[in-house]
Amino acid sequence: MKAFHFIDKSVRANFRNDLLSGITVALALVPEAVAFAFVAGISPIVGLYGAFMMGLITSIFGGRPGMISGATGAMAVVMVHLVREGNELGGSDASGLQYLFATLLLTGLIQMSAGFLRLGKFVRMIPRSVMMGFVNGLAIVIFLSQLGMFKKQGSWLVGSELYIMIGLVALTMTIMFVLPLITKKIPAALSAILAVSLLVIFGNMETETVRSFIQANGGDGIQAGLPTFQVPLIAFSLETLVFIAPYAIILAAIGLIESLMTLNLIDELTDSHGSGNRECVAQGAANITNGFFGGMGGCAMIGQSIINIKSGGRGRLSGVTAALALLLFILFGSSYIEQIPIAALVGVMFMVVFGTFAWSTFKIWNKVPFSDLFVIVLVTSLTVIFDLAIAVLAGVIISSLVFSWENAKRIRARKKTDEYGVKHYQIYGPLFFGCIELFNSKFDVKNDPEEVIIDFKESRIMDQSAIECINKLAERYLKNGKNIHLRHLSSDCTKLIKKAEKICEVNVLEDPNYFVAIDNFRQAQKTITTSQKD
Repeated sequence: MKAFHFIDKSVRANFRNDLLSGITVALALVPEAVAFAFVAGISPIVGLYGAFMMGLITSIFGGRPGMISGATGAMAVVMVHLVREGNELGGSDASGLQYLFATLLLTGLIQMSAGFLRLGKFVRMIPRSVMMGFVNGLAIVIFLSQLGMFKKQGSWLVGSELYIMIGLVALTMTIMFVLPLITKKIPAALSAILAVSLLVIFGNMETETVRSFIQANGGDGIQAGLPTFQVPLIAFSLETLVFIAPYAIILAAIGLIESLMTLNLIDELTDSHGSGNRECVAQGAANITNGFFGGMGGCAMIGQSIINIKSGGRGRLSGVTAALALLLFILFGSSYIEQIPIAALVGVMFMVVFGTFAWSTFKIWNKVPFSDLFVIVLVTSLTVIFDLAIAVLAGVIISSLVFSWENAKRIRARKKTDEYGVKHYQIYGPLFFGCIELFNSKFDVKNDPEEVIIDFKESRIMDQSAIECINKLAERYLKNGKNIHLRHLSSDCTKLIKKAEKICEVNVLEDPNYFVAIDNFRQAQKTITTSQKD
C-alpha cells in the first residue's frame, strides 16, 4: 500500500483534475461564504456573490494558479464594525452595506497600487518562524470555526444528533484518508461529500444540512439572480472618505498579507512559484468589482486553496471552475446543494486543518533558537486571539529586532601596525545603527599613530547611523592631530559616503597601494597649509 501524503507535489495541471477539484471547492465555499456573511452582518447572497467574483477574477488574472479567493473571516470581522457604523451614519439598516461597497472600491485601489509599485516582493521578508506561526494559527482558527457547527440554536448538540454528526464527520475524514491510498484519479474531498450526502439522503438521517444552516441564521435560501452593476448609494464627499479610509486601509492590509502568505504557502506545497505583485493587482481588481456588483469582497482562502491542491487542482481552470460552479449553484442548483450535510463539509475542513498545521513545529522546538520558537508561539497565539495582520506584524517586528541585536554583537576589529608605522583596523561584520557603540570601543584614538586605516574588506557600511559614526570617529582622530582613511569600501558604500560629503569628511582610499595615497594626502595637506600661510 502506498504511503499517505497530504499534498502530492508530482501532480501537474490537467483538465480533469482542475474541473473536479473546482467543483469540490465550490461545494465547500457555500457554507463558508454564508457563515462569513453572517459574521459581517449582511445577507448570505452578498457573501456568495463576493466569493464568486473574488474567485473568478483572481483565478484568471492572479499570480498563483490553483489558489482560491473568496469571502474570508479575517476581513468579515472588520466589516461587521464598518456595516454597524455605516448604518448609524446613514440612518438606515441598508446604509452600512452601501458604505461597505464604497470601502471595497478604495480597498481595491490600495491593493492595485501595491501591485503596480511592486510591493508584493516584500512578502519575502517574512521569516520562516512567522510563516509557521501563521499556518498554525490559521489551522487553529479554522478548527475552532468548525466547532460552531456542532451547535444548534446556540446550544451544543446532544444525544443522537451529536453522535450522528461525529460519525458523519469521521466517515468523511476516513474516506479522504483512505481513497488516495487506493486511487488518485478521483478527488477524495468530492467523493467524501457525495458519499456522505447520499448516505444522509437515502438513510433519512436527521442532521444539519446547508439549508437548515442558512435558515437557522435567518436566511431564506441561496437562490438568486446574477449580480448587477450599481454605484454605491452614498454621498461621495470628504466626510465619507474620512469615514471609509481607515477601514479600507485595514481591509487592504489584511487582504494582501493573507493572500501573499497563502501564495507563499502554496508555492512551498507545490514546488512552484507565483507572482506576488500580480496577485496584489488581481485582488484589488476583484474587490473593486465587488464594490460595483454587490459582493462582500475578500482575499485568498488558505483552507479552500489547500482543498483545491489536495484534490489535484493546479491550473487556473480549477479556480475558474469553482467560481462558475458556485454561480450555477446560486442560479440553478440551490435545491441540491442545500441538501449537503454540514458534517461532510466539517470533515473536509478538519482534514484541511490536519494538512495546514505545521506539525514539524513539535520536532524543532528544541533544535531552533529560542527567539524563533517564541515568534512561532506568539504569531500562532495572536492569530487566534486577534487577527492575521496584527500577528504577522508583531512577528516580523520581533524577528527584525532579534536579527539586529544578534548582528550588532558580531562587529569585530583585527588590529596591526605595518612597516610604515600605519595602524590598520580590519573590520568584520556589518556596521549599522545597532553596533555603533561596540564599533567605537574598538579604537584607541589617543595611542594610535598619525596615520590610521580602517579596512572594510570584510564589512559593509549599512546606514546613515554608520556614516555619522565614521564621521565622528574622524573628528576624534583629527582633534588629536591624526588622519583616518577608509579602505576596501564596496561601490555602494563609497556612494553612501560621497552622498554624505557635506556631513562626513573622511578620506576614502581607492589606490590599492595605500602608502602612495597617504603620501599624496600628506603632500596635499602641506600645500594647503603653505598656501594658507602665504
